[in-house]
Order: sequence, then C-alpha cells, then structure tokens
Amino acid sequence: MTVVAWVCVALLGGAGAVARFLVDRAVSHRLPGLFPSGIFVVNISGALVLGVITGLAPGPTTTLLAGVAFVGAYTTFSTWMLQTLELRDGGRTGLAVTNIVASVILGLAAAAAGHWIGTLL
Repeated sequence: MTVVAWVCVALLGGAGAVARFLVDRAVSHRLPGLFPSGIFVVNISGALVLGVITGLAPGPTTTLLAGVAFVGAYTTFSTWMLQTLELRDGGRTGLAVTNIVASVILGLAAAAAGHWIGTLL
C-alpha cells in the first residue's frame, strides 16, 4: 500500500468519525428519549452505504478507502454494544433487546437493499 493510500485512509477515517458524531448528535437531538436513536441511525445508514459500495463492486483500493476507512469509522459496533448494556443496566431490558434485534434485522435489510441499489447503478 502506498503512502498516499495510507494518508487517504487516515483522512477518510477521520471524516467518517466526524460524520458519525454529527449524525448521532443531530438525530439524538431530534429524537430524544431512552432509545439510542442516533447510533441506531448511524449504523443502519452505514450498512446501506456499505451495501451500495459492494454492489458497485469497485476496485480494491476504492473499497478500502470508501468501505473500510470512511464507513468503518462512521459506524460503531462498540458504542452500539455499550448503549445496549446501559439500557439493560438501567432496567430497560426491553429497549436493550429491541436495540439488538432491530439493529440486526434492519442492518441486514439495509445492507442487502444497498447492495441491490449498487448493482443497479
């Protein structure tokens, strides 16, 4: 991998993290409540975008930069799990289970839909 590719990974990873922060804050502000709606929207939208990227079937460098660097930094498994544990620890087991089930089902659906869209483009 070239130095340019490494720099692009760092820049796109940083951009993905900033995008996650902005989307999480905007959604959480508009949909306040006990359910972690911001990270939920981030992860589902990230699955959709990654699906589109794989459906487009770009070369390995583009996949690395768009998929791994940007989308990988945009989405967050660890925050999703932490928020789920916090719901459970706060006595909101139903919301914790909902967060897991809805994230998995809608995430898979979003990735599949994105892949299908990508193959059409």
